[in-house]
Amino acid sequence: MESAAAALAQLGSLAASSHVSRMADAFAAAGEELALVGGSVRDAFLGAPLNDLDFTTTADPDRILAIVSPLAEAHWDVGRAFGTIGAVIEGHTVEITTYRTDAYDGATRKPMVEFGDTLEGDLVRRDFTVNAMALRIPELVLVDPSGGIEDILARRLDTPGAPETSFGDDPLRMMRAARFTSQLGFEVTDRVVDAMQGLADRLSIVSGERVRDEFSKLLCTPAPRAGLQLMVDSGIAQIVLPELPALRLQVDEHHHHKDVYEHSLTVLEQAIQLERERHPGEPPDLTLRIAALLHDIGKPATKRMEPGGVVTFHHHDVVGAKLAAKRMRELRFDKDRTAGVARLIELHLRFFGYTEGAWTDSAVRRYVRDAGPLLERLHILTRADVTTRNRRKSDRLSFAYDDLEDRIAALGEEEELASIRPDLDGEQIMAILGLSPGREVGEAYRFLLELRLSDGPLGEEEAERRLRAWWAAR
Repeated sequence: MESAAAALAQLGSLAASSHVSRMADAFAAAGEELALVGGSVRDAFLGAPLNDLDFTTTADPDRILAIVSPLAEAHWDVGRAFGTIGAVIEGHTVEITTYRTDAYDGATRKPMVEFGDTLEGDLVRRDFTVNAMALRIPELVLVDPSGGIEDILARRLDTPGAPETSFGDDPLRMMRAARFTSQLGFEVTDRVVDAMQGLADRLSIVSGERVRDEFSKLLCTPAPRAGLQLMVDSGIAQIVLPELPALRLQVDEHHHHKDVYEHSLTVLEQAIQLERERHPGEPPDLTLRIAALLHDIGKPATKRMEPGGVVTFHHHDVVGAKLAAKRMRELRFDKDRTAGVARLIELHLRFFGYTEGAWTDSAVRRYVRDAGPLLERLHILTRADVTTRNRRKSDRLSFAYDDLEDRIAALGEEEELASIRPDLDGEQIMAILGLSPGREVGEAYRFLLELRLSDGPLGEEEAERRLRAWWAAR
């Protein structure tokens, strides 16, 4: 971590920048307080880049808008109900929020927004001490009423006041504790864990959209395992993602050294590593990460004891796909992401038949067709799903998948595999067979598609000959 002096110097430099100093002078001239607050102050003491800038002020939303409008190239008030006004000043996006003292009323799914009148009062109602620091500007006075700097030094996550009060005010903060555990690499205090365990049920009053957003942020951290483990150990996963803790007692027949829960966390870690290696510099792939975490959630429902004590999980891929889709709908994920995750889970076992015998070109084409635009994600998920400690087995599976990817690439170069279509389209089928649009055209199209998959490109003349023969034989 950077020294406190270096952090204060970085914050001072930020405050002296043109767009911040102009804003600070404008609020001071209007008789209003202004302070840089939250994550940017925390990140300065962590030596991290300062990106998103949040400010807090005594001014109410109407007053904020009146002060920043003359300075801004653009401004918006979509957060006005929560006391927040956004603006772009000299090309920099800022958000300014009125001092607040929010809380849930204990029954509804939305927090009540109440404005406060002091900076200290605003800070002590925030989620964690490391986020409850501010820098008054233009005075450059650091305000840290809850010991946030000490907690940063100790790499500790704690609440400004009693965690029971903090989590009672906003139960979603329990999920934020899990996210910050992964994002910052901090450990939560014992009292925070105790409060999470005691108040986990309170998350049921939080909207699915807010839970979804926080869960997504956690999965997109560099190393989400610690946060997910905290969710499970504290009991909050039982409320928001019960399929995850349900994996803990399931013995995986393919990975005897790990239970399915540990296996799933390892698959997620390996998928993230492969994602970085294969696509460096790209943002986290949330669809892939959800699929990696949930790929085996069908196992508890399909567990069977066979003669000889063998445990099986037949069709857990299909069952898991349905369970994942159901959970994602409840968490208000969009249809495309939900469908993508479900399809990846449904297909994640398909490759393992490849090692049992050489696939024909037709089988490779079907693999590509069934994966569609998810093919690259399926490559990563399938490779990540190998967690065996048996080096020989691991190498064999890896070499086999190398071979499959090589064959896909070779076939793709030959016949544009990623966009497989029959040799004749619907208009041509109708013209050749004298049909009008309807069920029979669809049947003919599927017949030609199967030919395309099994035999490769035929050309229009040969495709027409076979189509006419098929039609006559009907």
